[in-house]
Amino acid sequence: MNASLHPASRHSPWQLARRAARMNPSVIREILKVTEKPGIISFAGGLPSPKTFPVAEFEAACAKVLKDDPQGALQYAASEGYGPLRAMVADQLRATAAAAGLSWNVDPAQVLITTGSQQGLDLVAKVLVDAGSKILVESPTYLGAVMAFIPMEPEVVSVASDAQGVDVADLRAKAEGARFLYVLPNFQNPTGNTMSEARRAALSAAADELNLPLIEDNPYGDLWFDTPPPAPLTARNPEGCIYLGSFSKVLAPGLRLGFLVAPKAVFPKLLQAKQAADLHSPGFNQRMIAEVMKDGFLDRHVPTIRALYKAQRDAMLEALAQNFGAMPEAQNASGAELDTRLIWNTPAGGMFLWARLPAGMSAADLLPLAVEQGVAFVPGAPFYADHGDARTLRLSFVTPSVEEIHRGVAALALAMTMYACTPV
Repeated sequence: MNASLHPASRHSPWQLARRAARMNPSVIREILKVTEKPGIISFAGGLPSPKTFPVAEFEAACAKVLKDDPQGALQYAASEGYGPLRAMVADQLRATAAAAGLSWNVDPAQVLITTGSQQGLDLVAKVLVDAGSKILVESPTYLGAVMAFIPMEPEVVSVASDAQGVDVADLRAKAEGARFLYVLPNFQNPTGNTMSEARRAALSAAADELNLPLIEDNPYGDLWFDTPPPAPLTARNPEGCIYLGSFSKVLAPGLRLGFLVAPKAVFPKLLQAKQAADLHSPGFNQRMIAEVMKDGFLDRHVPTIRALYKAQRDAMLEALAQNFGAMPEAQNASGAELDTRLIWNTPAGGMFLWARLPAGMSAADLLPLAVEQGVAFVPGAPFYADHGDARTLRLSFVTPSVEEIHRGVAALALAMTMYACTPV
């Protein structure tokens, strides 16, 4: 055989696109591989609790869809989505706005069903972002959104944020030339924070004045514990916002269905991007979701999710207080006292709690020690588009049991003490 033709002696014929070099694996997905090890208590994944999946309702819906409309369910379908489901989404959003005292006249023709809300982010990136475009994000922000935006080669600029939401003064200073601001107002991933009514009003007014579009991502908005969050930003200025939602957190993530609501000025291009991506989201899944949702099922089902998640949040807050609230300072090998305190927030809904380590500690360095003790979390630095805070970490409380939450937090405390006592 001619050596020059041997595969081992040839260079790869594949030349990757420039944008491929900007794609990186999800830090969260890589950490989830660790949590698959036996005995690991995971606070890492943003996975809804399987206890919330309405299995019996989906079993009945599956049988009914196949009985009533098998050809339609199994055939190619309209790219916009299943009409009755789009109408349900529009009705629900109108009702949400009305409950908060706002009128949001959502037209089903503006609703696009997507293959998970993650696809909505991808479509937004393809339609609105050019190479070199400036886009604005919260600090920190949802890692999956940055991963969707980055291949389009934008300049991603962080806007300062606090427990009340986006810092509007910093937004004004950075808004010139920006294509949009991406924001998660409700029970944000990763922090669990909720934007206040006052901050929403100020942000909406500023965005309108600056002619700055908003991309409002709201996968967790229904998961409030005591009181609903304020009205959506999009309800205040529908022509200046694109709204993203999901069925994953209230029904089942495995069906991979979400939706977006867009102004008529941009909807056709988002639809064309959808057609190029996958023609349409699965029609069978859409019909099952519509069948399950009819007759007000979500009004009965979602409160059970809220109750479960609130109990588990409370368990994590209790465990943190027990293990860190009055935790004595550790000593290193030389006898010097070390600060091993942890600070954390109290989310009013959603799936995540945000914490910060003492000065001098790194969540990425703590993680291997925590895994050795049988618990995993997500370091917070990757959630920042720039200047990530190495001391932060995200804890998800919805999947482990209450007993596992207590054991996992105790293990985290032990790992922190080991870290603090390790000689530098």
